[in-house]
Amino acid sequence: MNIHVSKNKRKRSKLTEQKDVIQEKSAERSYQCCGSESKRQDTTSTEFDTTKETQIRKDIREQYGKIASGDYASSKEQELDNTSCCGDQESYTDYSKEELENIPEGANLGLGSGNPIRLADIQLGETVVDLGSGAGIDCFLAAKMTGETGKVIGIDMTSQMIDKARTNAERDGYHNVEFRLGEIEHMPISDNSVDLIVSNCVINLSVDKSQVFTEAFRILKPGGRVVVSDIMLQHEFPDAVKRALADSPGCVSRAWVTEEYLGAIKNAGFENVELLESQHIKPQKRVTEELDSGNKKHIVMVSGKKIEVELSPEEDERLQNTVMKAHVRAYKPPA
Repeated sequence: MNIHVSKNKRKRSKLTEQKDVIQEKSAERSYQCCGSESKRQDTTSTEFDTTKETQIRKDIREQYGKIASGDYASSKEQELDNTSCCGDQESYTDYSKEELENIPEGANLGLGSGNPIRLADIQLGETVVDLGSGAGIDCFLAAKMTGETGKVIGIDMTSQMIDKARTNAERDGYHNVEFRLGEIEHMPISDNSVDLIVSNCVINLSVDKSQVFTEAFRILKPGGRVVVSDIMLQHEFPDAVKRALADSPGCVSRAWVTEEYLGAIKNAGFENVELLESQHIKPQKRVTEELDSGNKKHIVMVSGKKIEVELSPEEDERLQNTVMKAHVRAYKPPA
């Protein structure tokens, strides 16, 4: 009996694997099959060339693949204490004890910057999409609210995360949740089909955030809404920190200044764009040397990366108030 079940699981796993390969290869073409409104916008004016975009995306996929498989903590890249990309996990988590006790084991990998579900006002029967769904924590919370008449779709570009989330859903009997392999810049979702989009500390990682919001606008029904928890910057990093983080795949190093982030949402066509909550995240750092100039050399931990920088007292103070977690809500205009 166990052998029979095991064979069936292997068969389903093989079919799922083949489906994911097809989805992954067609991710950048997915917009072509979803109607005239989904034609890809010109992205040639972005600050990244194609080669750099590809490498950053590859680095992010590799990093989060290791997290999903449990290899990240022992990998060469993880030189820091037990932190997520945003700092000390315990200092910013917004999930209640009840929420965490009522999701599948292994669904919470501690990768979020907040809790968009808490502010999403999910209704029975709604279709919800989670961008960068990871192991599925926000999808499972949303599924309880939208009920069996609703549907939750998680999108993630990391196959290991998709496998982990699907295993969690199957094991705990979540029949109204599915997970799709794809990039959030090219969502495998049809036009005007979604009531709500949520995302938790993911859009900041994108090499083309404006395209993400354009795609979000495309798949939402008229009157639909997006509720996002993300990492933003109150102002730019000091130059020394910015140079040290150049091309890093971490969520903090790739974050936008708040005005730029909200502006991209408005430019995609959304209205009533609102910053609901925000809170500064202090970077972990220590002084290694005091210089005669009054500057100090610091070891700073940012985005899961340890960097050594020299900062003036003014730059040090600026750094302390640069990074923030925030919740944002916006609406697609009604028809």
